[in-house]
Amino acid sequence: MYDNYVFDLYGTLADIRTNEWSEELWKKMAEFFAENGAAYEEKDDLFGVYTKLTDAETEKVHKRHPDYEYIDIKVEKVFRQIYEMKGVTPSDKLLEETGFYFRRTSREYIRLYPGIRELLDDLKKHGRVFLLTNAQRSFTWDELEILDIVKDFDGILISSDEECSKPDIHFFKALEKLYSLDPKKTIMIGNDPRTDIKGGIAAGWDTLYIHSNISPEIDYNTGCTYFIPDGDTFKMKDYLI
Repeated sequence: MYDNYVFDLYGTLADIRTNEWSEELWKKMAEFFAENGAAYEEKDDLFGVYTKLTDAETEKVHKRHPDYEYIDIKVEKVFRQIYEMKGVTPSDKLLEETGFYFRRTSREYIRLYPGIRELLDDLKKHGRVFLLTNAQRSFTWDELEILDIVKDFDGILISSDEECSKPDIHFFKALEKLYSLDPKKTIMIGNDPRTDIKGGIAAGWDTLYIHSNISPEIDYNTGCTYFIPDGDTFKMKDYLI
C-alpha cells in the first residue's frame, strides 16, 4: 500500500513512563556530577541551573535556525555547561554516560506495545520502515537497543540531531531528502495529533493516528487518513498492509 512507513516512537511503538522533575532524580544527579568532579550543593538548585541552561541553549538554536518553528537542542551541551561551571572539562564519553544515567534514573519503565515486533517484521516485507522521533539521542538510542528494534528501521532521525522537532515541516522534509521518500507513497504513524498528524499532513503524507495510553486528550477531528481510537496496536496492520 505504501513504500515508506514512518513511525513515531514513544506512545506509538513503545510505552514509557519517566519523571524528570522529581526531587529524588535531581538528588541522584547531584551525586553523579559530584562523583565526576562537579559538586553542586542543595542551595545551588541543580534543577534550576539545568532549566536555565536549557532555555538559553534553546534560544541559541533558534537564532541559528530562525526558520525553524519547533526547536530541539542537544542536551549534552547543557550537561557540558553544568560540568564547566564547576571547573570540569568533560570528555565526550562522560557526557554520554551522564545522558544515560539521567535517562535510566528518570525512567520508570519502557516496553513495546503488543504486536509491534511482528508489525515491523511484516512491514519490512512491503516497504521501507523509518523512525522520526522527538527525542534526545543520548536518551533514545540506548532505549532503542533495550527494545532491540534498531535493526528494524531503514533509517532513524532524532530531533536533537536536527535541532528541529515535529511538527516542524523541516524535520519531515529532512527525512524525505535523506532517504528520497516520495510523499505520495509515505505514511506517518503516530499517537500525537499535533506533532505526528499535523506535521505529516503538512508534509503531504498520509497519516495514521492511534490514540494510545499516553496520547494527549483531543476533542477535535485530527484530519488523519486512518484513526484507531482505542489504542489497539494490532489494528495498525489492517490499515498499513
